[in-house]
Amino acid sequence: MPNMKVLDMTGKEVSDIELSDAVFGIEPNKYAMHTMVVSYLAAQRQGTQSTLTRTEVSGGGKKPWRQKGTGHARQGSIRAPQWVHGGIALGPKPRKYAFSVNKKVKRLAMKSALSSKVLDSELIVVDSIAMSEYKTKTMVEMLKAIGAADKKALIVMPEVDAKVIKSAANIPGVKTALVNTINVYDILNCDKLIVAKDAVSKIEEVYA
Repeated sequence: MPNMKVLDMTGKEVSDIELSDAVFGIEPNKYAMHTMVVSYLAAQRQGTQSTLTRTEVSGGGKKPWRQKGTGHARQGSIRAPQWVHGGIALGPKPRKYAFSVNKKVKRLAMKSALSSKVLDSELIVVDSIAMSEYKTKTMVEMLKAIGAADKKALIVMPEVDAKVIKSAANIPGVKTALVNTINVYDILNCDKLIVAKDAVSKIEEVYA
C-alpha cells in the first residue's frame, strides 16, 4: 500500500496514512483517462450555434424570373443557398456534444487519475482543512506551508465548508471540490491534489 505523510495546515508532519492499493496504487490507464477528459470537455460545449436555412431566411417567396426563355439558369427563390443573403445549406444547428461513458471506464479513469498523482508525488494529504473565518490570506499561507503555492491546486474536502470554499475562491489556479464532485479532468489538470484526511477514506469507500 502507498504510504503518505499527513500534514497539518502549517506544513508540519503529524502522522502517516496507508492508501488503498485498489484506488491509489493501480497502473494508470491512459485510454480511460483520455476518454473521460474528452467526455468532460465535450459536455462543457454549449452547442448553441445556429444558422438559418432557406426556409428561415426572410423574403424569396416569389420566383425571380420565369422558368424558360430568359437565358438565365432556372431559379425558384432568391433565398436559395447559392444566392447572396440566401439560406445556409447543411449549417450547424443547436446540438448536444455530450456522450456517455461506461461506468467501469469511469471508475477506472478516476482510480488511474488518483494513482497517477501518487506516482508523480503530486498528492498532499492534510489532517484537517478548516477555517475559523473567511480569510484568503490564511488559505494562501496554508498553500505555501504545504508546498502548493503558485501552482494549480485542487482542494478536496469531505463535506461543504463555506469558509474554506470562499477563502480559496479568489486565489488564481485554486479550485475546491467535494468527494462526490471531483472529476478526472480537474485531477489531471492540477499540479497539486490536496485532500483532507477524512476525504481520503470517503474516496476509498466509494472507489475501492
